[in-house]
Amino acid sequence: MTLRNGLSEELNRQGNEHFSRGLYTDAYTCYAKALECDRLTGDQRALAATLGNLGNICAVSGRRESAQIHYQEVLELQKILGDEKGIGTTLGNLGNLRADAGEWDRAKAYYLEALDLMCKTHDEAGKAVLFSDLGLVAREAKEYEQAIRYYEESLVLMRRLGNEGGVADAWRMIGRTFLLQRRYDDAIACCQTSQSIAERSHDELRTGGARYVLVQCYEELGKLREAADLLELVVQMDRKYQLPKLEENTKRLAALRAGLLREGGTPPHRKAHR
Repeated sequence: MTLRNGLSEELNRQGNEHFSRGLYTDAYTCYAKALECDRLTGDQRALAATLGNLGNICAVSGRRESAQIHYQEVLELQKILGDEKGIGTTLGNLGNLRADAGEWDRAKAYYLEALDLMCKTHDEAGKAVLFSDLGLVAREAKEYEQAIRYYEESLVLMRRLGNEGGVADAWRMIGRTFLLQRRYDDAIACCQTSQSIAERSHDELRTGGARYVLVQCYEELGKLREAADLLELVVQMDRKYQLPKLEENTKRLAALRAGLLREGGTPPHRKAHR
């Protein structure tokens, strides 16, 4: 390994560390420096990996056009290298960009092409995520039964892979789909399962995600006490991690408390935050 190859690898490692901590600007800086190294060495595999990371950071930062450019270059490199597994992943990423833009038909086309390759390369982890992506597309098209089938496929694979976070996500997504069908008992059961799995893993964000769907279930059922109690926990998590929905959920909690007061109930105790 040349010095520049080693530097690119280290810069990507540092970028990945920043990315995992939500430090997107620092991650982008590392990936951009790694890209300079890879352009100089001409190492196509290293270049594809770095461009993929740049595409990911642009995607989560809302810079879809830049992400598209990076992913397209990755795709061309992977085709040259004959990296079918990598091509499947990149097609999935391109599908995610179209889903983020609400272009569901284009997203589905990318996902199905990716699925063909993932089946061919036996990429079980990739398929587990992709089935969930396809579930979202079907749900947005109001094809709820198809969405549930896709989520169940994801659930089976996540279990087989021992991915507890993925299992919790699949149960939550099935629950959310049941909620859209107003199958409240089924939705609550699925989200409670998701919450329990996330709690066992000490995964606060996934626990909060399951609770958020449960809040909507209880709210639609008119069970404002249960909804307010859970939303209080969601708001605490939003505040702890400074999540984007903090303001929205705080207002929603205040509205629920007001509804309880109008019904003559006692609003839930607001805990002090230190």
